Amino acid sequence: MDLSIAGILMLDGITNGAIYALLALATVLVFAVTRVIFIPQGEFVAFGALTMATLQLGKTPLTVHFLLAMTAAVLLLDGWAAWRAGQGLRKPLLAAALPALIGLLALWLAPQQLPLIGQALLTLAIVTPMGGLIYRLAYQSLADATVLVLLIVSVGVHFALTGLGLAFFGAEGSRNPSFWEASFNAGPLMLSGQSLIIVGASIALIVLLWLFFERSLYGKALRATAVNRLGARLMGISSTGAGQLAFTMAAFIGALSGLLISPTTTIFYDSGFLIGLKGFVGAVFAGLASYPGAALGAVLVGLLESFSSFWASAFKEVIVFTSILPVLLWRSLRDPHQEEH
Repeated sequence: MDLSIAGILMLDGITNGAIYALLALATVLVFAVTRVIFIPQGEFVAFGALTMATLQLGKTPLTVHFLLAMTAAVLLLDGWAAWRAGQGLRKPLLAAALPALIGLLALWLAPQQLPLIGQALLTLAIVTPMGGLIYRLAYQSLADATVLVLLIVSVGVHFALTGLGLAFFGAEGSRNPSFWEASFNAGPLMLSGQSLIIVGASIALIVLLWLFFERSLYGKALRATAVNRLGARLMGISSTGAGQLAFTMAAFIGALSGLLISPTTTIFYDSGFLIGLKGFVGAVFAGLASYPGAALGAVLVGLLESFSSFWASAFKEVIVFTSILPVLLWRSLRDPHQEEH
């Protein structure tokens, strides 16, 4: 291996690591706020990429109907709960209004052959509300359950979303057009415009997340819920609202990651699981607690994957996922496990 090959591998690793960093941040966010190890995070990647591919064909993606179906289910559950509590239906109707409006608008806009940026924005609008709806349907009633129970639920949600992905998009993969076709030469390296967009968008989103948590009231509420759920609840912060917001943000990050990575690789209905799992490995490097540590760990995962593909391409996945073992051993020795009650 010479320096030019090492540079190419490093560039590829940083590009992939930027995507893994976004998913690692989403994983840490969801776990910190809700204690849910969100295995289906990668499904939002596949839903985002394949929804965009369907819009490219001028068709209405079935994810729109899925969004409307989940909205109706949530409205039914919240309406029933409000009726039993003797409350009006105003609050459930207001909560369902935005995703329902997005779904109906998407039904009209999908066949219109929007420009590429318009299709990307429509995709984000379709997939992002799914996060909060999934939290309401699958996790909200189990918010106080143990981490193990929540993990089992996450496994079930993952298989359900994977099966729905197969029904929605079929077994064939899709690759979306690049958002920027330019290429730049830097010595022996050739930088594509899409790679620059991936890294730039990842850095921008990380900065926006930092500003959100540091400067906004909602961000501080999420931080308070992550630090002490009971204390935040006593201070008037809704743990239910915090959970829905965390899942919504995770869905947005996953869908955006799918849009960014789909021009560089073919995405299948089940591709998101492996991509999300690598983001999870990066998050574990940080102990599912530190956002900067998760981002750094994810970039290291991308570099490890890139160089492993050169030295032992047949075993690159094994090398990446085996790297988590010494980290887990070290954390187990450093922080002895305490039984959860």
